[in-house]
Amino acid sequence: MRIRVVGAGTMGRGIAQWAVVAGHTVELADARAESVGEAVAFVRSMLERAAQKGRMSRAEVDRALAGLRTLDSPHAVPDGDAPDLVIEAVVEDLEVKAELFTGLERVLPATTAFATNTSSLSVTRIGARLADPGRLAGLHFFNPVPLMKLVEVVPGAATRPSVTERLTELVEASGHRAVTVADTPGFLVNHAGRGLVTEAFALLEESVAAPASLDRVARDVLGLRMGPFELMDLTGLDVTASVMETVWTGFRHADRLRPSYLTANRVAAGLHGRKTGRGFYAYGQGEAGPAVPEPGPAGGDPARDVAVTGDAAAALATVAAPSDTSLVLVPTWGTSVAAAVAEGGLPAERTLGLDPLCLDTPRRVLAVTPATEESAVRDAVAVLARDGAAVTVVRDTAGSPAQRMLASLVNVATGIAERGIAAPEDIDVAVTLGLGYPRGPLAWADTVGAARMLALLRALHAETGDPRYRPTPWLTQRARLGLPLTTPMAPLPE
Repeated sequence: MRIRVVGAGTMGRGIAQWAVVAGHTVELADARAESVGEAVAFVRSMLERAAQKGRMSRAEVDRALAGLRTLDSPHAVPDGDAPDLVIEAVVEDLEVKAELFTGLERVLPATTAFATNTSSLSVTRIGARLADPGRLAGLHFFNPVPLMKLVEVVPGAATRPSVTERLTELVEASGHRAVTVADTPGFLVNHAGRGLVTEAFALLEESVAAPASLDRVARDVLGLRMGPFELMDLTGLDVTASVMETVWTGFRHADRLRPSYLTANRVAAGLHGRKTGRGFYAYGQGEAGPAVPEPGPAGGDPARDVAVTGDAAAALATVAAPSDTSLVLVPTWGTSVAAAVAEGGLPAERTLGLDPLCLDTPRRVLAVTPATEESAVRDAVAVLARDGAAVTVVRDTAGSPAQRMLASLVNVATGIAERGIAAPEDIDVAVTLGLGYPRGPLAWADTVGAARMLALLRALHAETGDPRYRPTPWLTQRARLGLPLTTPMAPLPE
């Protein structure tokens, strides 16, 4: 296939590299001529590096480079030979993209399909500027394109099905996974990613724990590759804040997508993360970055008696009958330690929360209330650290940080499924490939249990009164019917 890539920046050069390696002929163009030469040099260096590392043969590199061509203008038609597809990767501005495509429409035949690599703009609104909007669809790649094996195929309201099918076949035949996504704010991956970061900010707003502690919980308890604040420092808080606002506004201020008031001042102060040298962590020479040293246990008595309520007792090495001096550990599920103290008549000064999600992980999460004695905290940390586990102490909240982050990402994902934005299978595939989660949110919830996830969200909703935790009908119905959350919608007769 002959593919024209317009825009020779980071995304354009990545798309060009992906396409030539897959055996396609690529025409690379940019309004700035110097950018085209820089992009060609970049692609060549990447392929040469792949050959040096044994990932490509010399013949494969030469063949790929032979398929890479340059154009003097995005609208050029050398020798009357038109491309089969144009992929646009220019600045994220609707007017700029629409002007490019209307110009291309005047010089390229109707058989040439158009694709925009927009990550946030409406494909339908871009296509509405064309005389034939049916030839345009979204083709959203992720950076770095050759390594991120996911592409969102986004048909606009007027896109012809044949164009969507053609783009899907191209992506799949060229080594990436294609997921079809409705033309909605944030598409699929950026929408799904709001669950984790908005909840992390909510925990920060409530002073439940510092960013470093919340990142440790996300990594060690939930198994994420990066904690939410590490991730925002990597991508840039300015970018994250913009996406949060776009998705929230686009879905008419949906409660479960609500962004934080904390972002505006941090963005204004230039605390964007790695690219500005400081975000939630400090970067540069002599700075630890996200690898902030974790404080060790602060003394305490590792032999103190512990009484554990609920079914978590067997998971702990030391369990003793309650006494007047015992520590009391309460495994909470969507509720708070304070509520357990009030309901069970437990000793407030010696009662702490223990997240049951953490019992099979390398980290224990201990929740303390305003009534907890300092000596009880030190002793509880010493007891839980005795088997080598790391211990993170957080302030009491409904559920726990890990429970709330998991509940939020599952609730957002089931909302995506419910709106028909993508098929359940594609949601899980896109999140694992696009966000690096250990499993897709729907399958993840199924491992916990749909009924248990429903109970968690209901408890969070009841305890906080915050509508962000109101369970979706998708989750509620499947939990009641005993079905996996990956069960698709029931078909309706024509």
